[in-house]
Amino acid sequence: MVALDEFQYFHRKQLADFCSLLQAEVDRLAARAAQVVGGLIVLGSLHAEMTAVLEDRDAPLFNRSTDTIELGHLDIASVLEILRVHANDDPSRLLFLWNLFEGVPKFYRDAYEQGVLNAERRPLLRSLFFSSSSPLRNEADNWFLRELRGRYDMVLQYLARHPGCTNADIEATMVELSGPGEVRQVGGYLKVLSERYRMIERRLPIFSPARARSGRYYIRDNFLRAWLSALQRPVSAVAFRPIDVLIDQADGRLADVEGYALEDLAGQLYEERSRLGIGDFALSERIRGYWDRSDVEIDLVAVNEDERRIRFGTCKRNPDRLIGAADALKKSADRFLAVHPKFKGWTREYVAIAPDIGADARAALQERDVLPQSLVDLTAGL
Repeated sequence: MVALDEFQYFHRKQLADFCSLLQAEVDRLAARAAQVVGGLIVLGSLHAEMTAVLEDRDAPLFNRSTDTIELGHLDIASVLEILRVHANDDPSRLLFLWNLFEGVPKFYRDAYEQGVLNAERRPLLRSLFFSSSSPLRNEADNWFLRELRGRYDMVLQYLARHPGCTNADIEATMVELSGPGEVRQVGGYLKVLSERYRMIERRLPIFSPARARSGRYYIRDNFLRAWLSALQRPVSAVAFRPIDVLIDQADGRLADVEGYALEDLAGQLYEERSRLGIGDFALSERIRGYWDRSDVEIDLVAVNEDERRIRFGTCKRNPDRLIGAADALKKSADRFLAVHPKFKGWTREYVAIAPDIGADARAALQERDVLPQSLVDLTAGL
């Protein structure tokens, strides 16, 4: 058994000859596969680069893969363990770092090696992105965006600033920027970005059929979304403007997109807790949001088929907004249940989620029969 790690580097021109030699060896072994014991495993952390080496029609190793194993990010319990050992698991820190790095081990290691894993937001951003020796100032351009220019870059920029936009939203923006001829191309751009590069994904409301037209588009990777929406422009202006001004600008923009990150983080926490048997809600369905064309908007819908319980959730980065959001949540839940009679007679529950929730807000939510859950509550036991 032979394993080649960091295989994405073999996409580089200097190593092209090796891929041709490897092609010859793979073909020789494949010709007598029944007699060959073992195999060749190639590993790489960058999907776009691995695709170029293994799936492009002009690549030496095209059509020679027999199996694919995809390893996801660290789970939140592992991220919390890193923070508890090397920093702290304060909910605001968890959300800030998860919005930036999600579960990518390398980024947490970079922050640790720079001595800023336990730093405040602005010193961390300065060290990792805005200094001349910052390890992440070129990360996105080098690995995610190097092959993408023109319209693809425009689509990604728009998705980063408008998570959850529709196909019509993207088409309207492209027409505004480049003219009506671009409408026909949008589908192709989205297909390439989702299927070839796996940079974006189309999500559907919970319980919707696979062919539903109500899909919304999101950038799959937190780091790429944070870079495009908040960091790219300030970092590129370091030579022209005061660094402190640019860091403040980047930090403010990151705070704006943390609301979307909180929804994803809360959903993943529910799934991890259910898998580990922690907490008060065992899932029988992947947790997702719900929306429709009549302005029904629910951040999280959790289903427990065995106990006939359904829980509706709203997520707000600012806990002061939870009261109003909880009232709106109940109205949206009523309209959801009106079009999903399957849940008639089920126990209906409501939850309001924020990084931290004070005693007054908790009491006000409980008076409305809404369960308050902070990130401290949701990470307990992980």
